[in-house]
Amino acid sequence: MIRILPRVILLLALMRAAWAFDAFTVRDIRVEGIQRIEAGTIFSYLPVKVGEMMTDEKASQAIRALFGTGFFRDVRLEVEGNVLVVIVEERPAIASIEFVGMKEFDTEQVKKGLHDVGFQEGRTFDRAQLDQAEQEIKRQYLTRGMYGVVVTATVTPLERNRVGINFTIDEGDAAKIRRINIVGNQVFAEKDLVALFVLRTPGWFTWYTKNDQYSRQKLQGDLEILRSYYLNRGYLDFNINSTQVSITPDKRDIYITVNISEGEKYNVSSVKIGGEPIVPVEELNKLIAIKPGDAFSRAKLTETSKNIVDRLGNEGYAFANANAVPDVDRKKRAVGFTFMVDPGRRVYVRRINISGNTRTRDEVIRREMRQLEGAFYDASKLQLSKQRVDRTGYFAEVEVETPPVTGTTDQVDVLVRVKEKPTGAILLGIGFSSADKLILQGSISQSNIFGSGNTLGAQVSTGSYSKVLSVSFTQPYYTVNGVSRGFDLYNRTTDASVLALGNYKTDALGAGIRFGIPVTEHDIIGLGISAEHTKLSLYPDSPLRLLAFENLFGSRYSFLIGTAGWTHDTRDSVIWTTRGQVRRLTSEVTLPAGTLRYYKLGYEHQWFYPLSQTFTLALRGDVGVGAGFGGKPLPFFKNYFAGGVASVRGYSTASLGPRDSNDSSVVGGTRRIVGNAELLFPMPGAGTDRSVRLGAFIDGGQVFADGQKIELGDLRYAAGLSLAWNSPLGPLKFSIARPLNEKPGDNIQRLQFTLGQIF
Repeated sequence: MIRILPRVILLLALMRAAWAFDAFTVRDIRVEGIQRIEAGTIFSYLPVKVGEMMTDEKASQAIRALFGTGFFRDVRLEVEGNVLVVIVEERPAIASIEFVGMKEFDTEQVKKGLHDVGFQEGRTFDRAQLDQAEQEIKRQYLTRGMYGVVVTATVTPLERNRVGINFTIDEGDAAKIRRINIVGNQVFAEKDLVALFVLRTPGWFTWYTKNDQYSRQKLQGDLEILRSYYLNRGYLDFNINSTQVSITPDKRDIYITVNISEGEKYNVSSVKIGGEPIVPVEELNKLIAIKPGDAFSRAKLTETSKNIVDRLGNEGYAFANANAVPDVDRKKRAVGFTFMVDPGRRVYVRRINISGNTRTRDEVIRREMRQLEGAFYDASKLQLSKQRVDRTGYFAEVEVETPPVTGTTDQVDVLVRVKEKPTGAILLGIGFSSADKLILQGSISQSNIFGSGNTLGAQVSTGSYSKVLSVSFTQPYYTVNGVSRGFDLYNRTTDASVLALGNYKTDALGAGIRFGIPVTEHDIIGLGISAEHTKLSLYPDSPLRLLAFENLFGSRYSFLIGTAGWTHDTRDSVIWTTRGQVRRLTSEVTLPAGTLRYYKLGYEHQWFYPLSQTFTLALRGDVGVGAGFGGKPLPFFKNYFAGGVASVRGYSTASLGPRDSNDSSVVGGTRRIVGNAELLFPMPGAGTDRSVRLGAFIDGGQVFADGQKIELGDLRYAAGLSLAWNSPLGPLKFSIARPLNEKPGDNIQRLQFTLGQIF
């Protein structure tokens, strides 16, 4: 303040000197000293125009206005006859901002932070703002735990009254968390409490996650996790008394100490429903997650409130509240709760608005909506609508909001905000094994062609085992009621010798039509019919069983195949599934016109269960059975096989099951059992990024021949890790597995991945 005062006095003195003249009528105004700023800009700030009277008061106003723009370092007013002369000295403009030595941040990200404090290229240079810019850069480094950073700013004058700003940065080393202490805990061990924290001391993955670097935001999140841990276990009086964060003088090591008071454990004495429930109290009582006698749990309390609010939302009460009012008895260490229900006004939906769909037509999204315009608000229908839009697979993100309509108390709008993802794909599949050659597979598809929601696809496989050329087209809404229709045309050539199935080839040509009929919101009945012609090619060294089959039934076979199935899908998302299940029942049977007669039945069940906000348990079971009838066997090329990325990872494709006693080739079987258990979780440090997901899995399965007794001990098992990543190059799926009970003769395939290019 003392340093600023002389400047103010000097400025006032200069201003007083500048306007100490007699009043006169301005005949002209001349501006001197401008280089970049237009004269018109200065004229706009002057309180006097040509032909008007100039006075000391107006001169004072002019000086203050021009200085207030921040454009000028000095401003003077002079009079030559009846001409007012405005003499200015412009502040220089910032021509460029450069960074030297910056490795931790992207320069554009830092420039954005400087823009927020008013320091950017093209703006007037101000020394005070330069100091703020230095502090902003240091602040960004401090958020990364880099406390030893040194920022030096250099100002270089340039032509045309401009300056170049250069920030030289010595980043130093990031400070690491060396210890986290929790003081005051008695019920739970310190190591268990520290394990809850995201922040931690240096470890195996902290080089990637940066969780060993102090962050105030992360610490606040960790303290809330700690608080929830106690409150969810009955410690109602838990409190965090203080938190100390200290750094060593060399700014390399950080120590965090958290002081807590645990308090006593409380049990729930009673739970009641009060207020205006609207729906029967008996029904709301079933939604209560916390019961008398349980330990107090804030999570269960919140869950109960949400359950009640969601239930009232299904009746149209979009703004309902259910607040838990506690009744604490500290002597008995007991607490009772009354959920005071306030339904608010019943509202209806005025309009459904859709945004973010630049390619996809509105109707593709609207036909999945179960909440209707003009109808009462229904939370369950909105949730179902979101799931159905998500399950189309056309969008990376789907969000549904219900903003109230301005000026009303009983209307809301529904805003469906989507983020489209590429729906066309060229996929490349690659497999390696110690026994097989490199297998390449490719396909091209567009699942939202022209934004219509229809799917057009073609597959080309150049694998040494199977060569496929197929074309398919699907209309998910062939009728307005949601009946789907699809067409398939394919040519499939299989060289079984590559996978040690015996030396033979089959060449199948087929075409078919299929329909999907929705019977409920989650259930679809599928019906279809197709025609297929298969040619069998055998060789002198082909297995005897195949030569015998050819002698009995020939080498050319025609089928008319009818298919029927049922699908039940309640997944919350196909993008990032965390809960729900998928059940599929399939059947395939040849009609009387065919050369051979057979049937195949299959059942698949996938189940997703959220263990926490981070971990999801995924279980899958797949069984199949087939047989011939009418005095004819199940064709050997229609047998079931197991092993490979789609069934039992860790074993080569189609390598499990019965083998020919003569040449040890894989025969396949009439029955198949496959099971998978996988723990899914996000990539550590990825935050809310849903493009990467890891998994730890155990697979098991086997194929059994007709008449062979099913023994669980014959199943093959494998365990490993998987990764699914929507990479910039396309979707990548990777797995590495280790067989757990391999037997002599098993073909092992430890590494498998597929990589696709999105367009």
